[in-house]
Amino acid sequence: MEDTKMLNYIKDVLDNMPPDWLNLTTHRLDVYNEKLAKVQFLEQFENLYNHHHSTQVDVGVALSELPTAYDYIRLGHPLSCILEWVIANLNNLKPKNVISFSSKTIPVLAILRKNLLDNKNTQIIYKDELPDFFDTELLRSVYGYKFDLKNIEKVEDIAALGNYQEKGSSIYISQEDEIFNVDLTPIPKTKGIDFFINVHSPFGSVLLVNGEQNENYISEIQHVRRRETIAMTPANCLAVLTLLIEKSSSNTKSNVETNKKLVIDSINEITGTNTKALVGSSGLSIQYAIMMGLVHDALENHKGKAIKFVVPPNCYGGTNDQSRRVAACIDNVEVVDLPVDGDHDMVQSIDIVLDKIASEDAIPYIIAEIPTNPRVEVPDLKKLKAVLCKERNTATGEMATDPVFILDQTFCPNVHFLGEGEILSTVRTISFASGSKFPSGGLCTAGYCIGNKKTDALMEKIEMHLRLCDNGATDLQIEILAKQLPSMKQRIIDAYKNTRKFVNFINDTLPEAKINFVSEELAKKGFTPSVFSLDLPTKGNTEEEKESYKRALNHKLINLMISEIPNESKYCVSYGQLKGCYWTIPATSTQGTTKEGDKDYIARVALSPTMDLDHHKKVFLKFVEKI
Repeated sequence: MEDTKMLNYIKDVLDNMPPDWLNLTTHRLDVYNEKLAKVQFLEQFENLYNHHHSTQVDVGVALSELPTAYDYIRLGHPLSCILEWVIANLNNLKPKNVISFSSKTIPVLAILRKNLLDNKNTQIIYKDELPDFFDTELLRSVYGYKFDLKNIEKVEDIAALGNYQEKGSSIYISQEDEIFNVDLTPIPKTKGIDFFINVHSPFGSVLLVNGEQNENYISEIQHVRRRETIAMTPANCLAVLTLLIEKSSSNTKSNVETNKKLVIDSINEITGTNTKALVGSSGLSIQYAIMMGLVHDALENHKGKAIKFVVPPNCYGGTNDQSRRVAACIDNVEVVDLPVDGDHDMVQSIDIVLDKIASEDAIPYIIAEIPTNPRVEVPDLKKLKAVLCKERNTATGEMATDPVFILDQTFCPNVHFLGEGEILSTVRTISFASGSKFPSGGLCTAGYCIGNKKTDALMEKIEMHLRLCDNGATDLQIEILAKQLPSMKQRIIDAYKNTRKFVNFINDTLPEAKINFVSEELAKKGFTPSVFSLDLPTKGNTEEEKESYKRALNHKLINLMISEIPNESKYCVSYGQLKGCYWTIPATSTQGTTKEGDKDYIARVALSPTMDLDHHKKVFLKFVEKI
């Protein structure tokens, strides 16, 4: 009876949910409490459920007024929260104990990672055969994970395995495509299964954390979903919920192979290359495959040598955090800071760091954004090439290993770095971009990477790890990219024009502000981002007073913009969208896990090709008149 009531409510929710739940990749920060991600949303969602039949509340209006569940759908979103809530209720679990993934592999890796760091054993139980995605050798040799495998013929055999909890954690992988209910009846006495992972081939997987003794895993598992993969996509969550309610799902067929070819051809055309491109479920999914592929190559071809990932300390928090998480798991991997903007020159910093790494006979992998984020700076590319190509020697006089340059091109994906005769064609370089930005116009999270001809062998390793982690783009993501990529270059041009006009206007109306944006000269060379950072003028007697005043002024500006132009101006972590204007403060959003001293408490503004620029100018002028 209670299940029927819940399913009727879910049907009503799906019929009346806001379109943004399905179609946006980023959500409002002004109604978001990061410390209560998912919790606050579900508390109010459950309150609606409890009063569903006793009030005349308009469900659509009520749903649109719910707080943001997660600021970015890669981490989770309203539909993933609702799916997890439904599965938890059907299985008498807490919603926080249910976590959905787009990947079928990553939930296993999330548990293995925590147990590796805790020096704890893991038993993986499976029926019949191991899942296709599970590469035992790679997980042990490259990732360093330790585990025992137990094969059973039927679920009832689990009881005979006994209680593994004294040794460590026990995982049961189910491939029955029964994603909603977990049958615990064959193992009521042993209580020996700590984690159930239900794999559902078309949609992803759902992980259930069993027992209070395992709840300390939840935040760690969520962090893996945050950094190395994505939540089950909104479209797939909707399909699974629809399957639960209607006992069938609509199979919308898309021409997958045709779409894939269109996407790969578009990436080659955009980047000026003819090498193989890889497409993942998100930019961080691609970056994780790059990192693990390069680690794999170093372990295989440079045995015993230290591996150094060189990373700007103030770069996007996902990049910074992910690289340090990889280093935490693998003994000979270390992160080296690379100061790149503000008072630091990227080229000089790379030169100094590479000299030191060479003297240690280590393997250098450099991750950098061009233009940098959030300062939007571009290094002298000729000098950059010279530093990357420079021959270096170890302390014993031997030739040092040349670097691999991992280039985040999200701000300017249209600039040609890799093709024959281009500036980085002779340096081992891999370029990647977040697909939720310009490639899809904010319609999906899929990201891609591509290398020059000198990285063919490395790209094979990267593809291997993208497949192992089951982090490839979904069919729908590929379909969206196939539709959006062909118009990307024109959208970049149009968005840049709006941005340049807005920057010039701010310079004229508030000349005391410091604006970080590309020069006209750089724009003529093809660097036409549509994002700039705004360092507002401040006042006060001490540095603390000045900083406090400026931080308050940032919020005052953003709140004015989003209240005066609610249909276009959004307080979101976004860039490269199809329409509107997006405001954020990097220190409290994109740099969330960056060390406090490296954070940027400035306003970052991203404009699109379609927006009411005149209205934004008027509101900004109103702001200037009030300060």
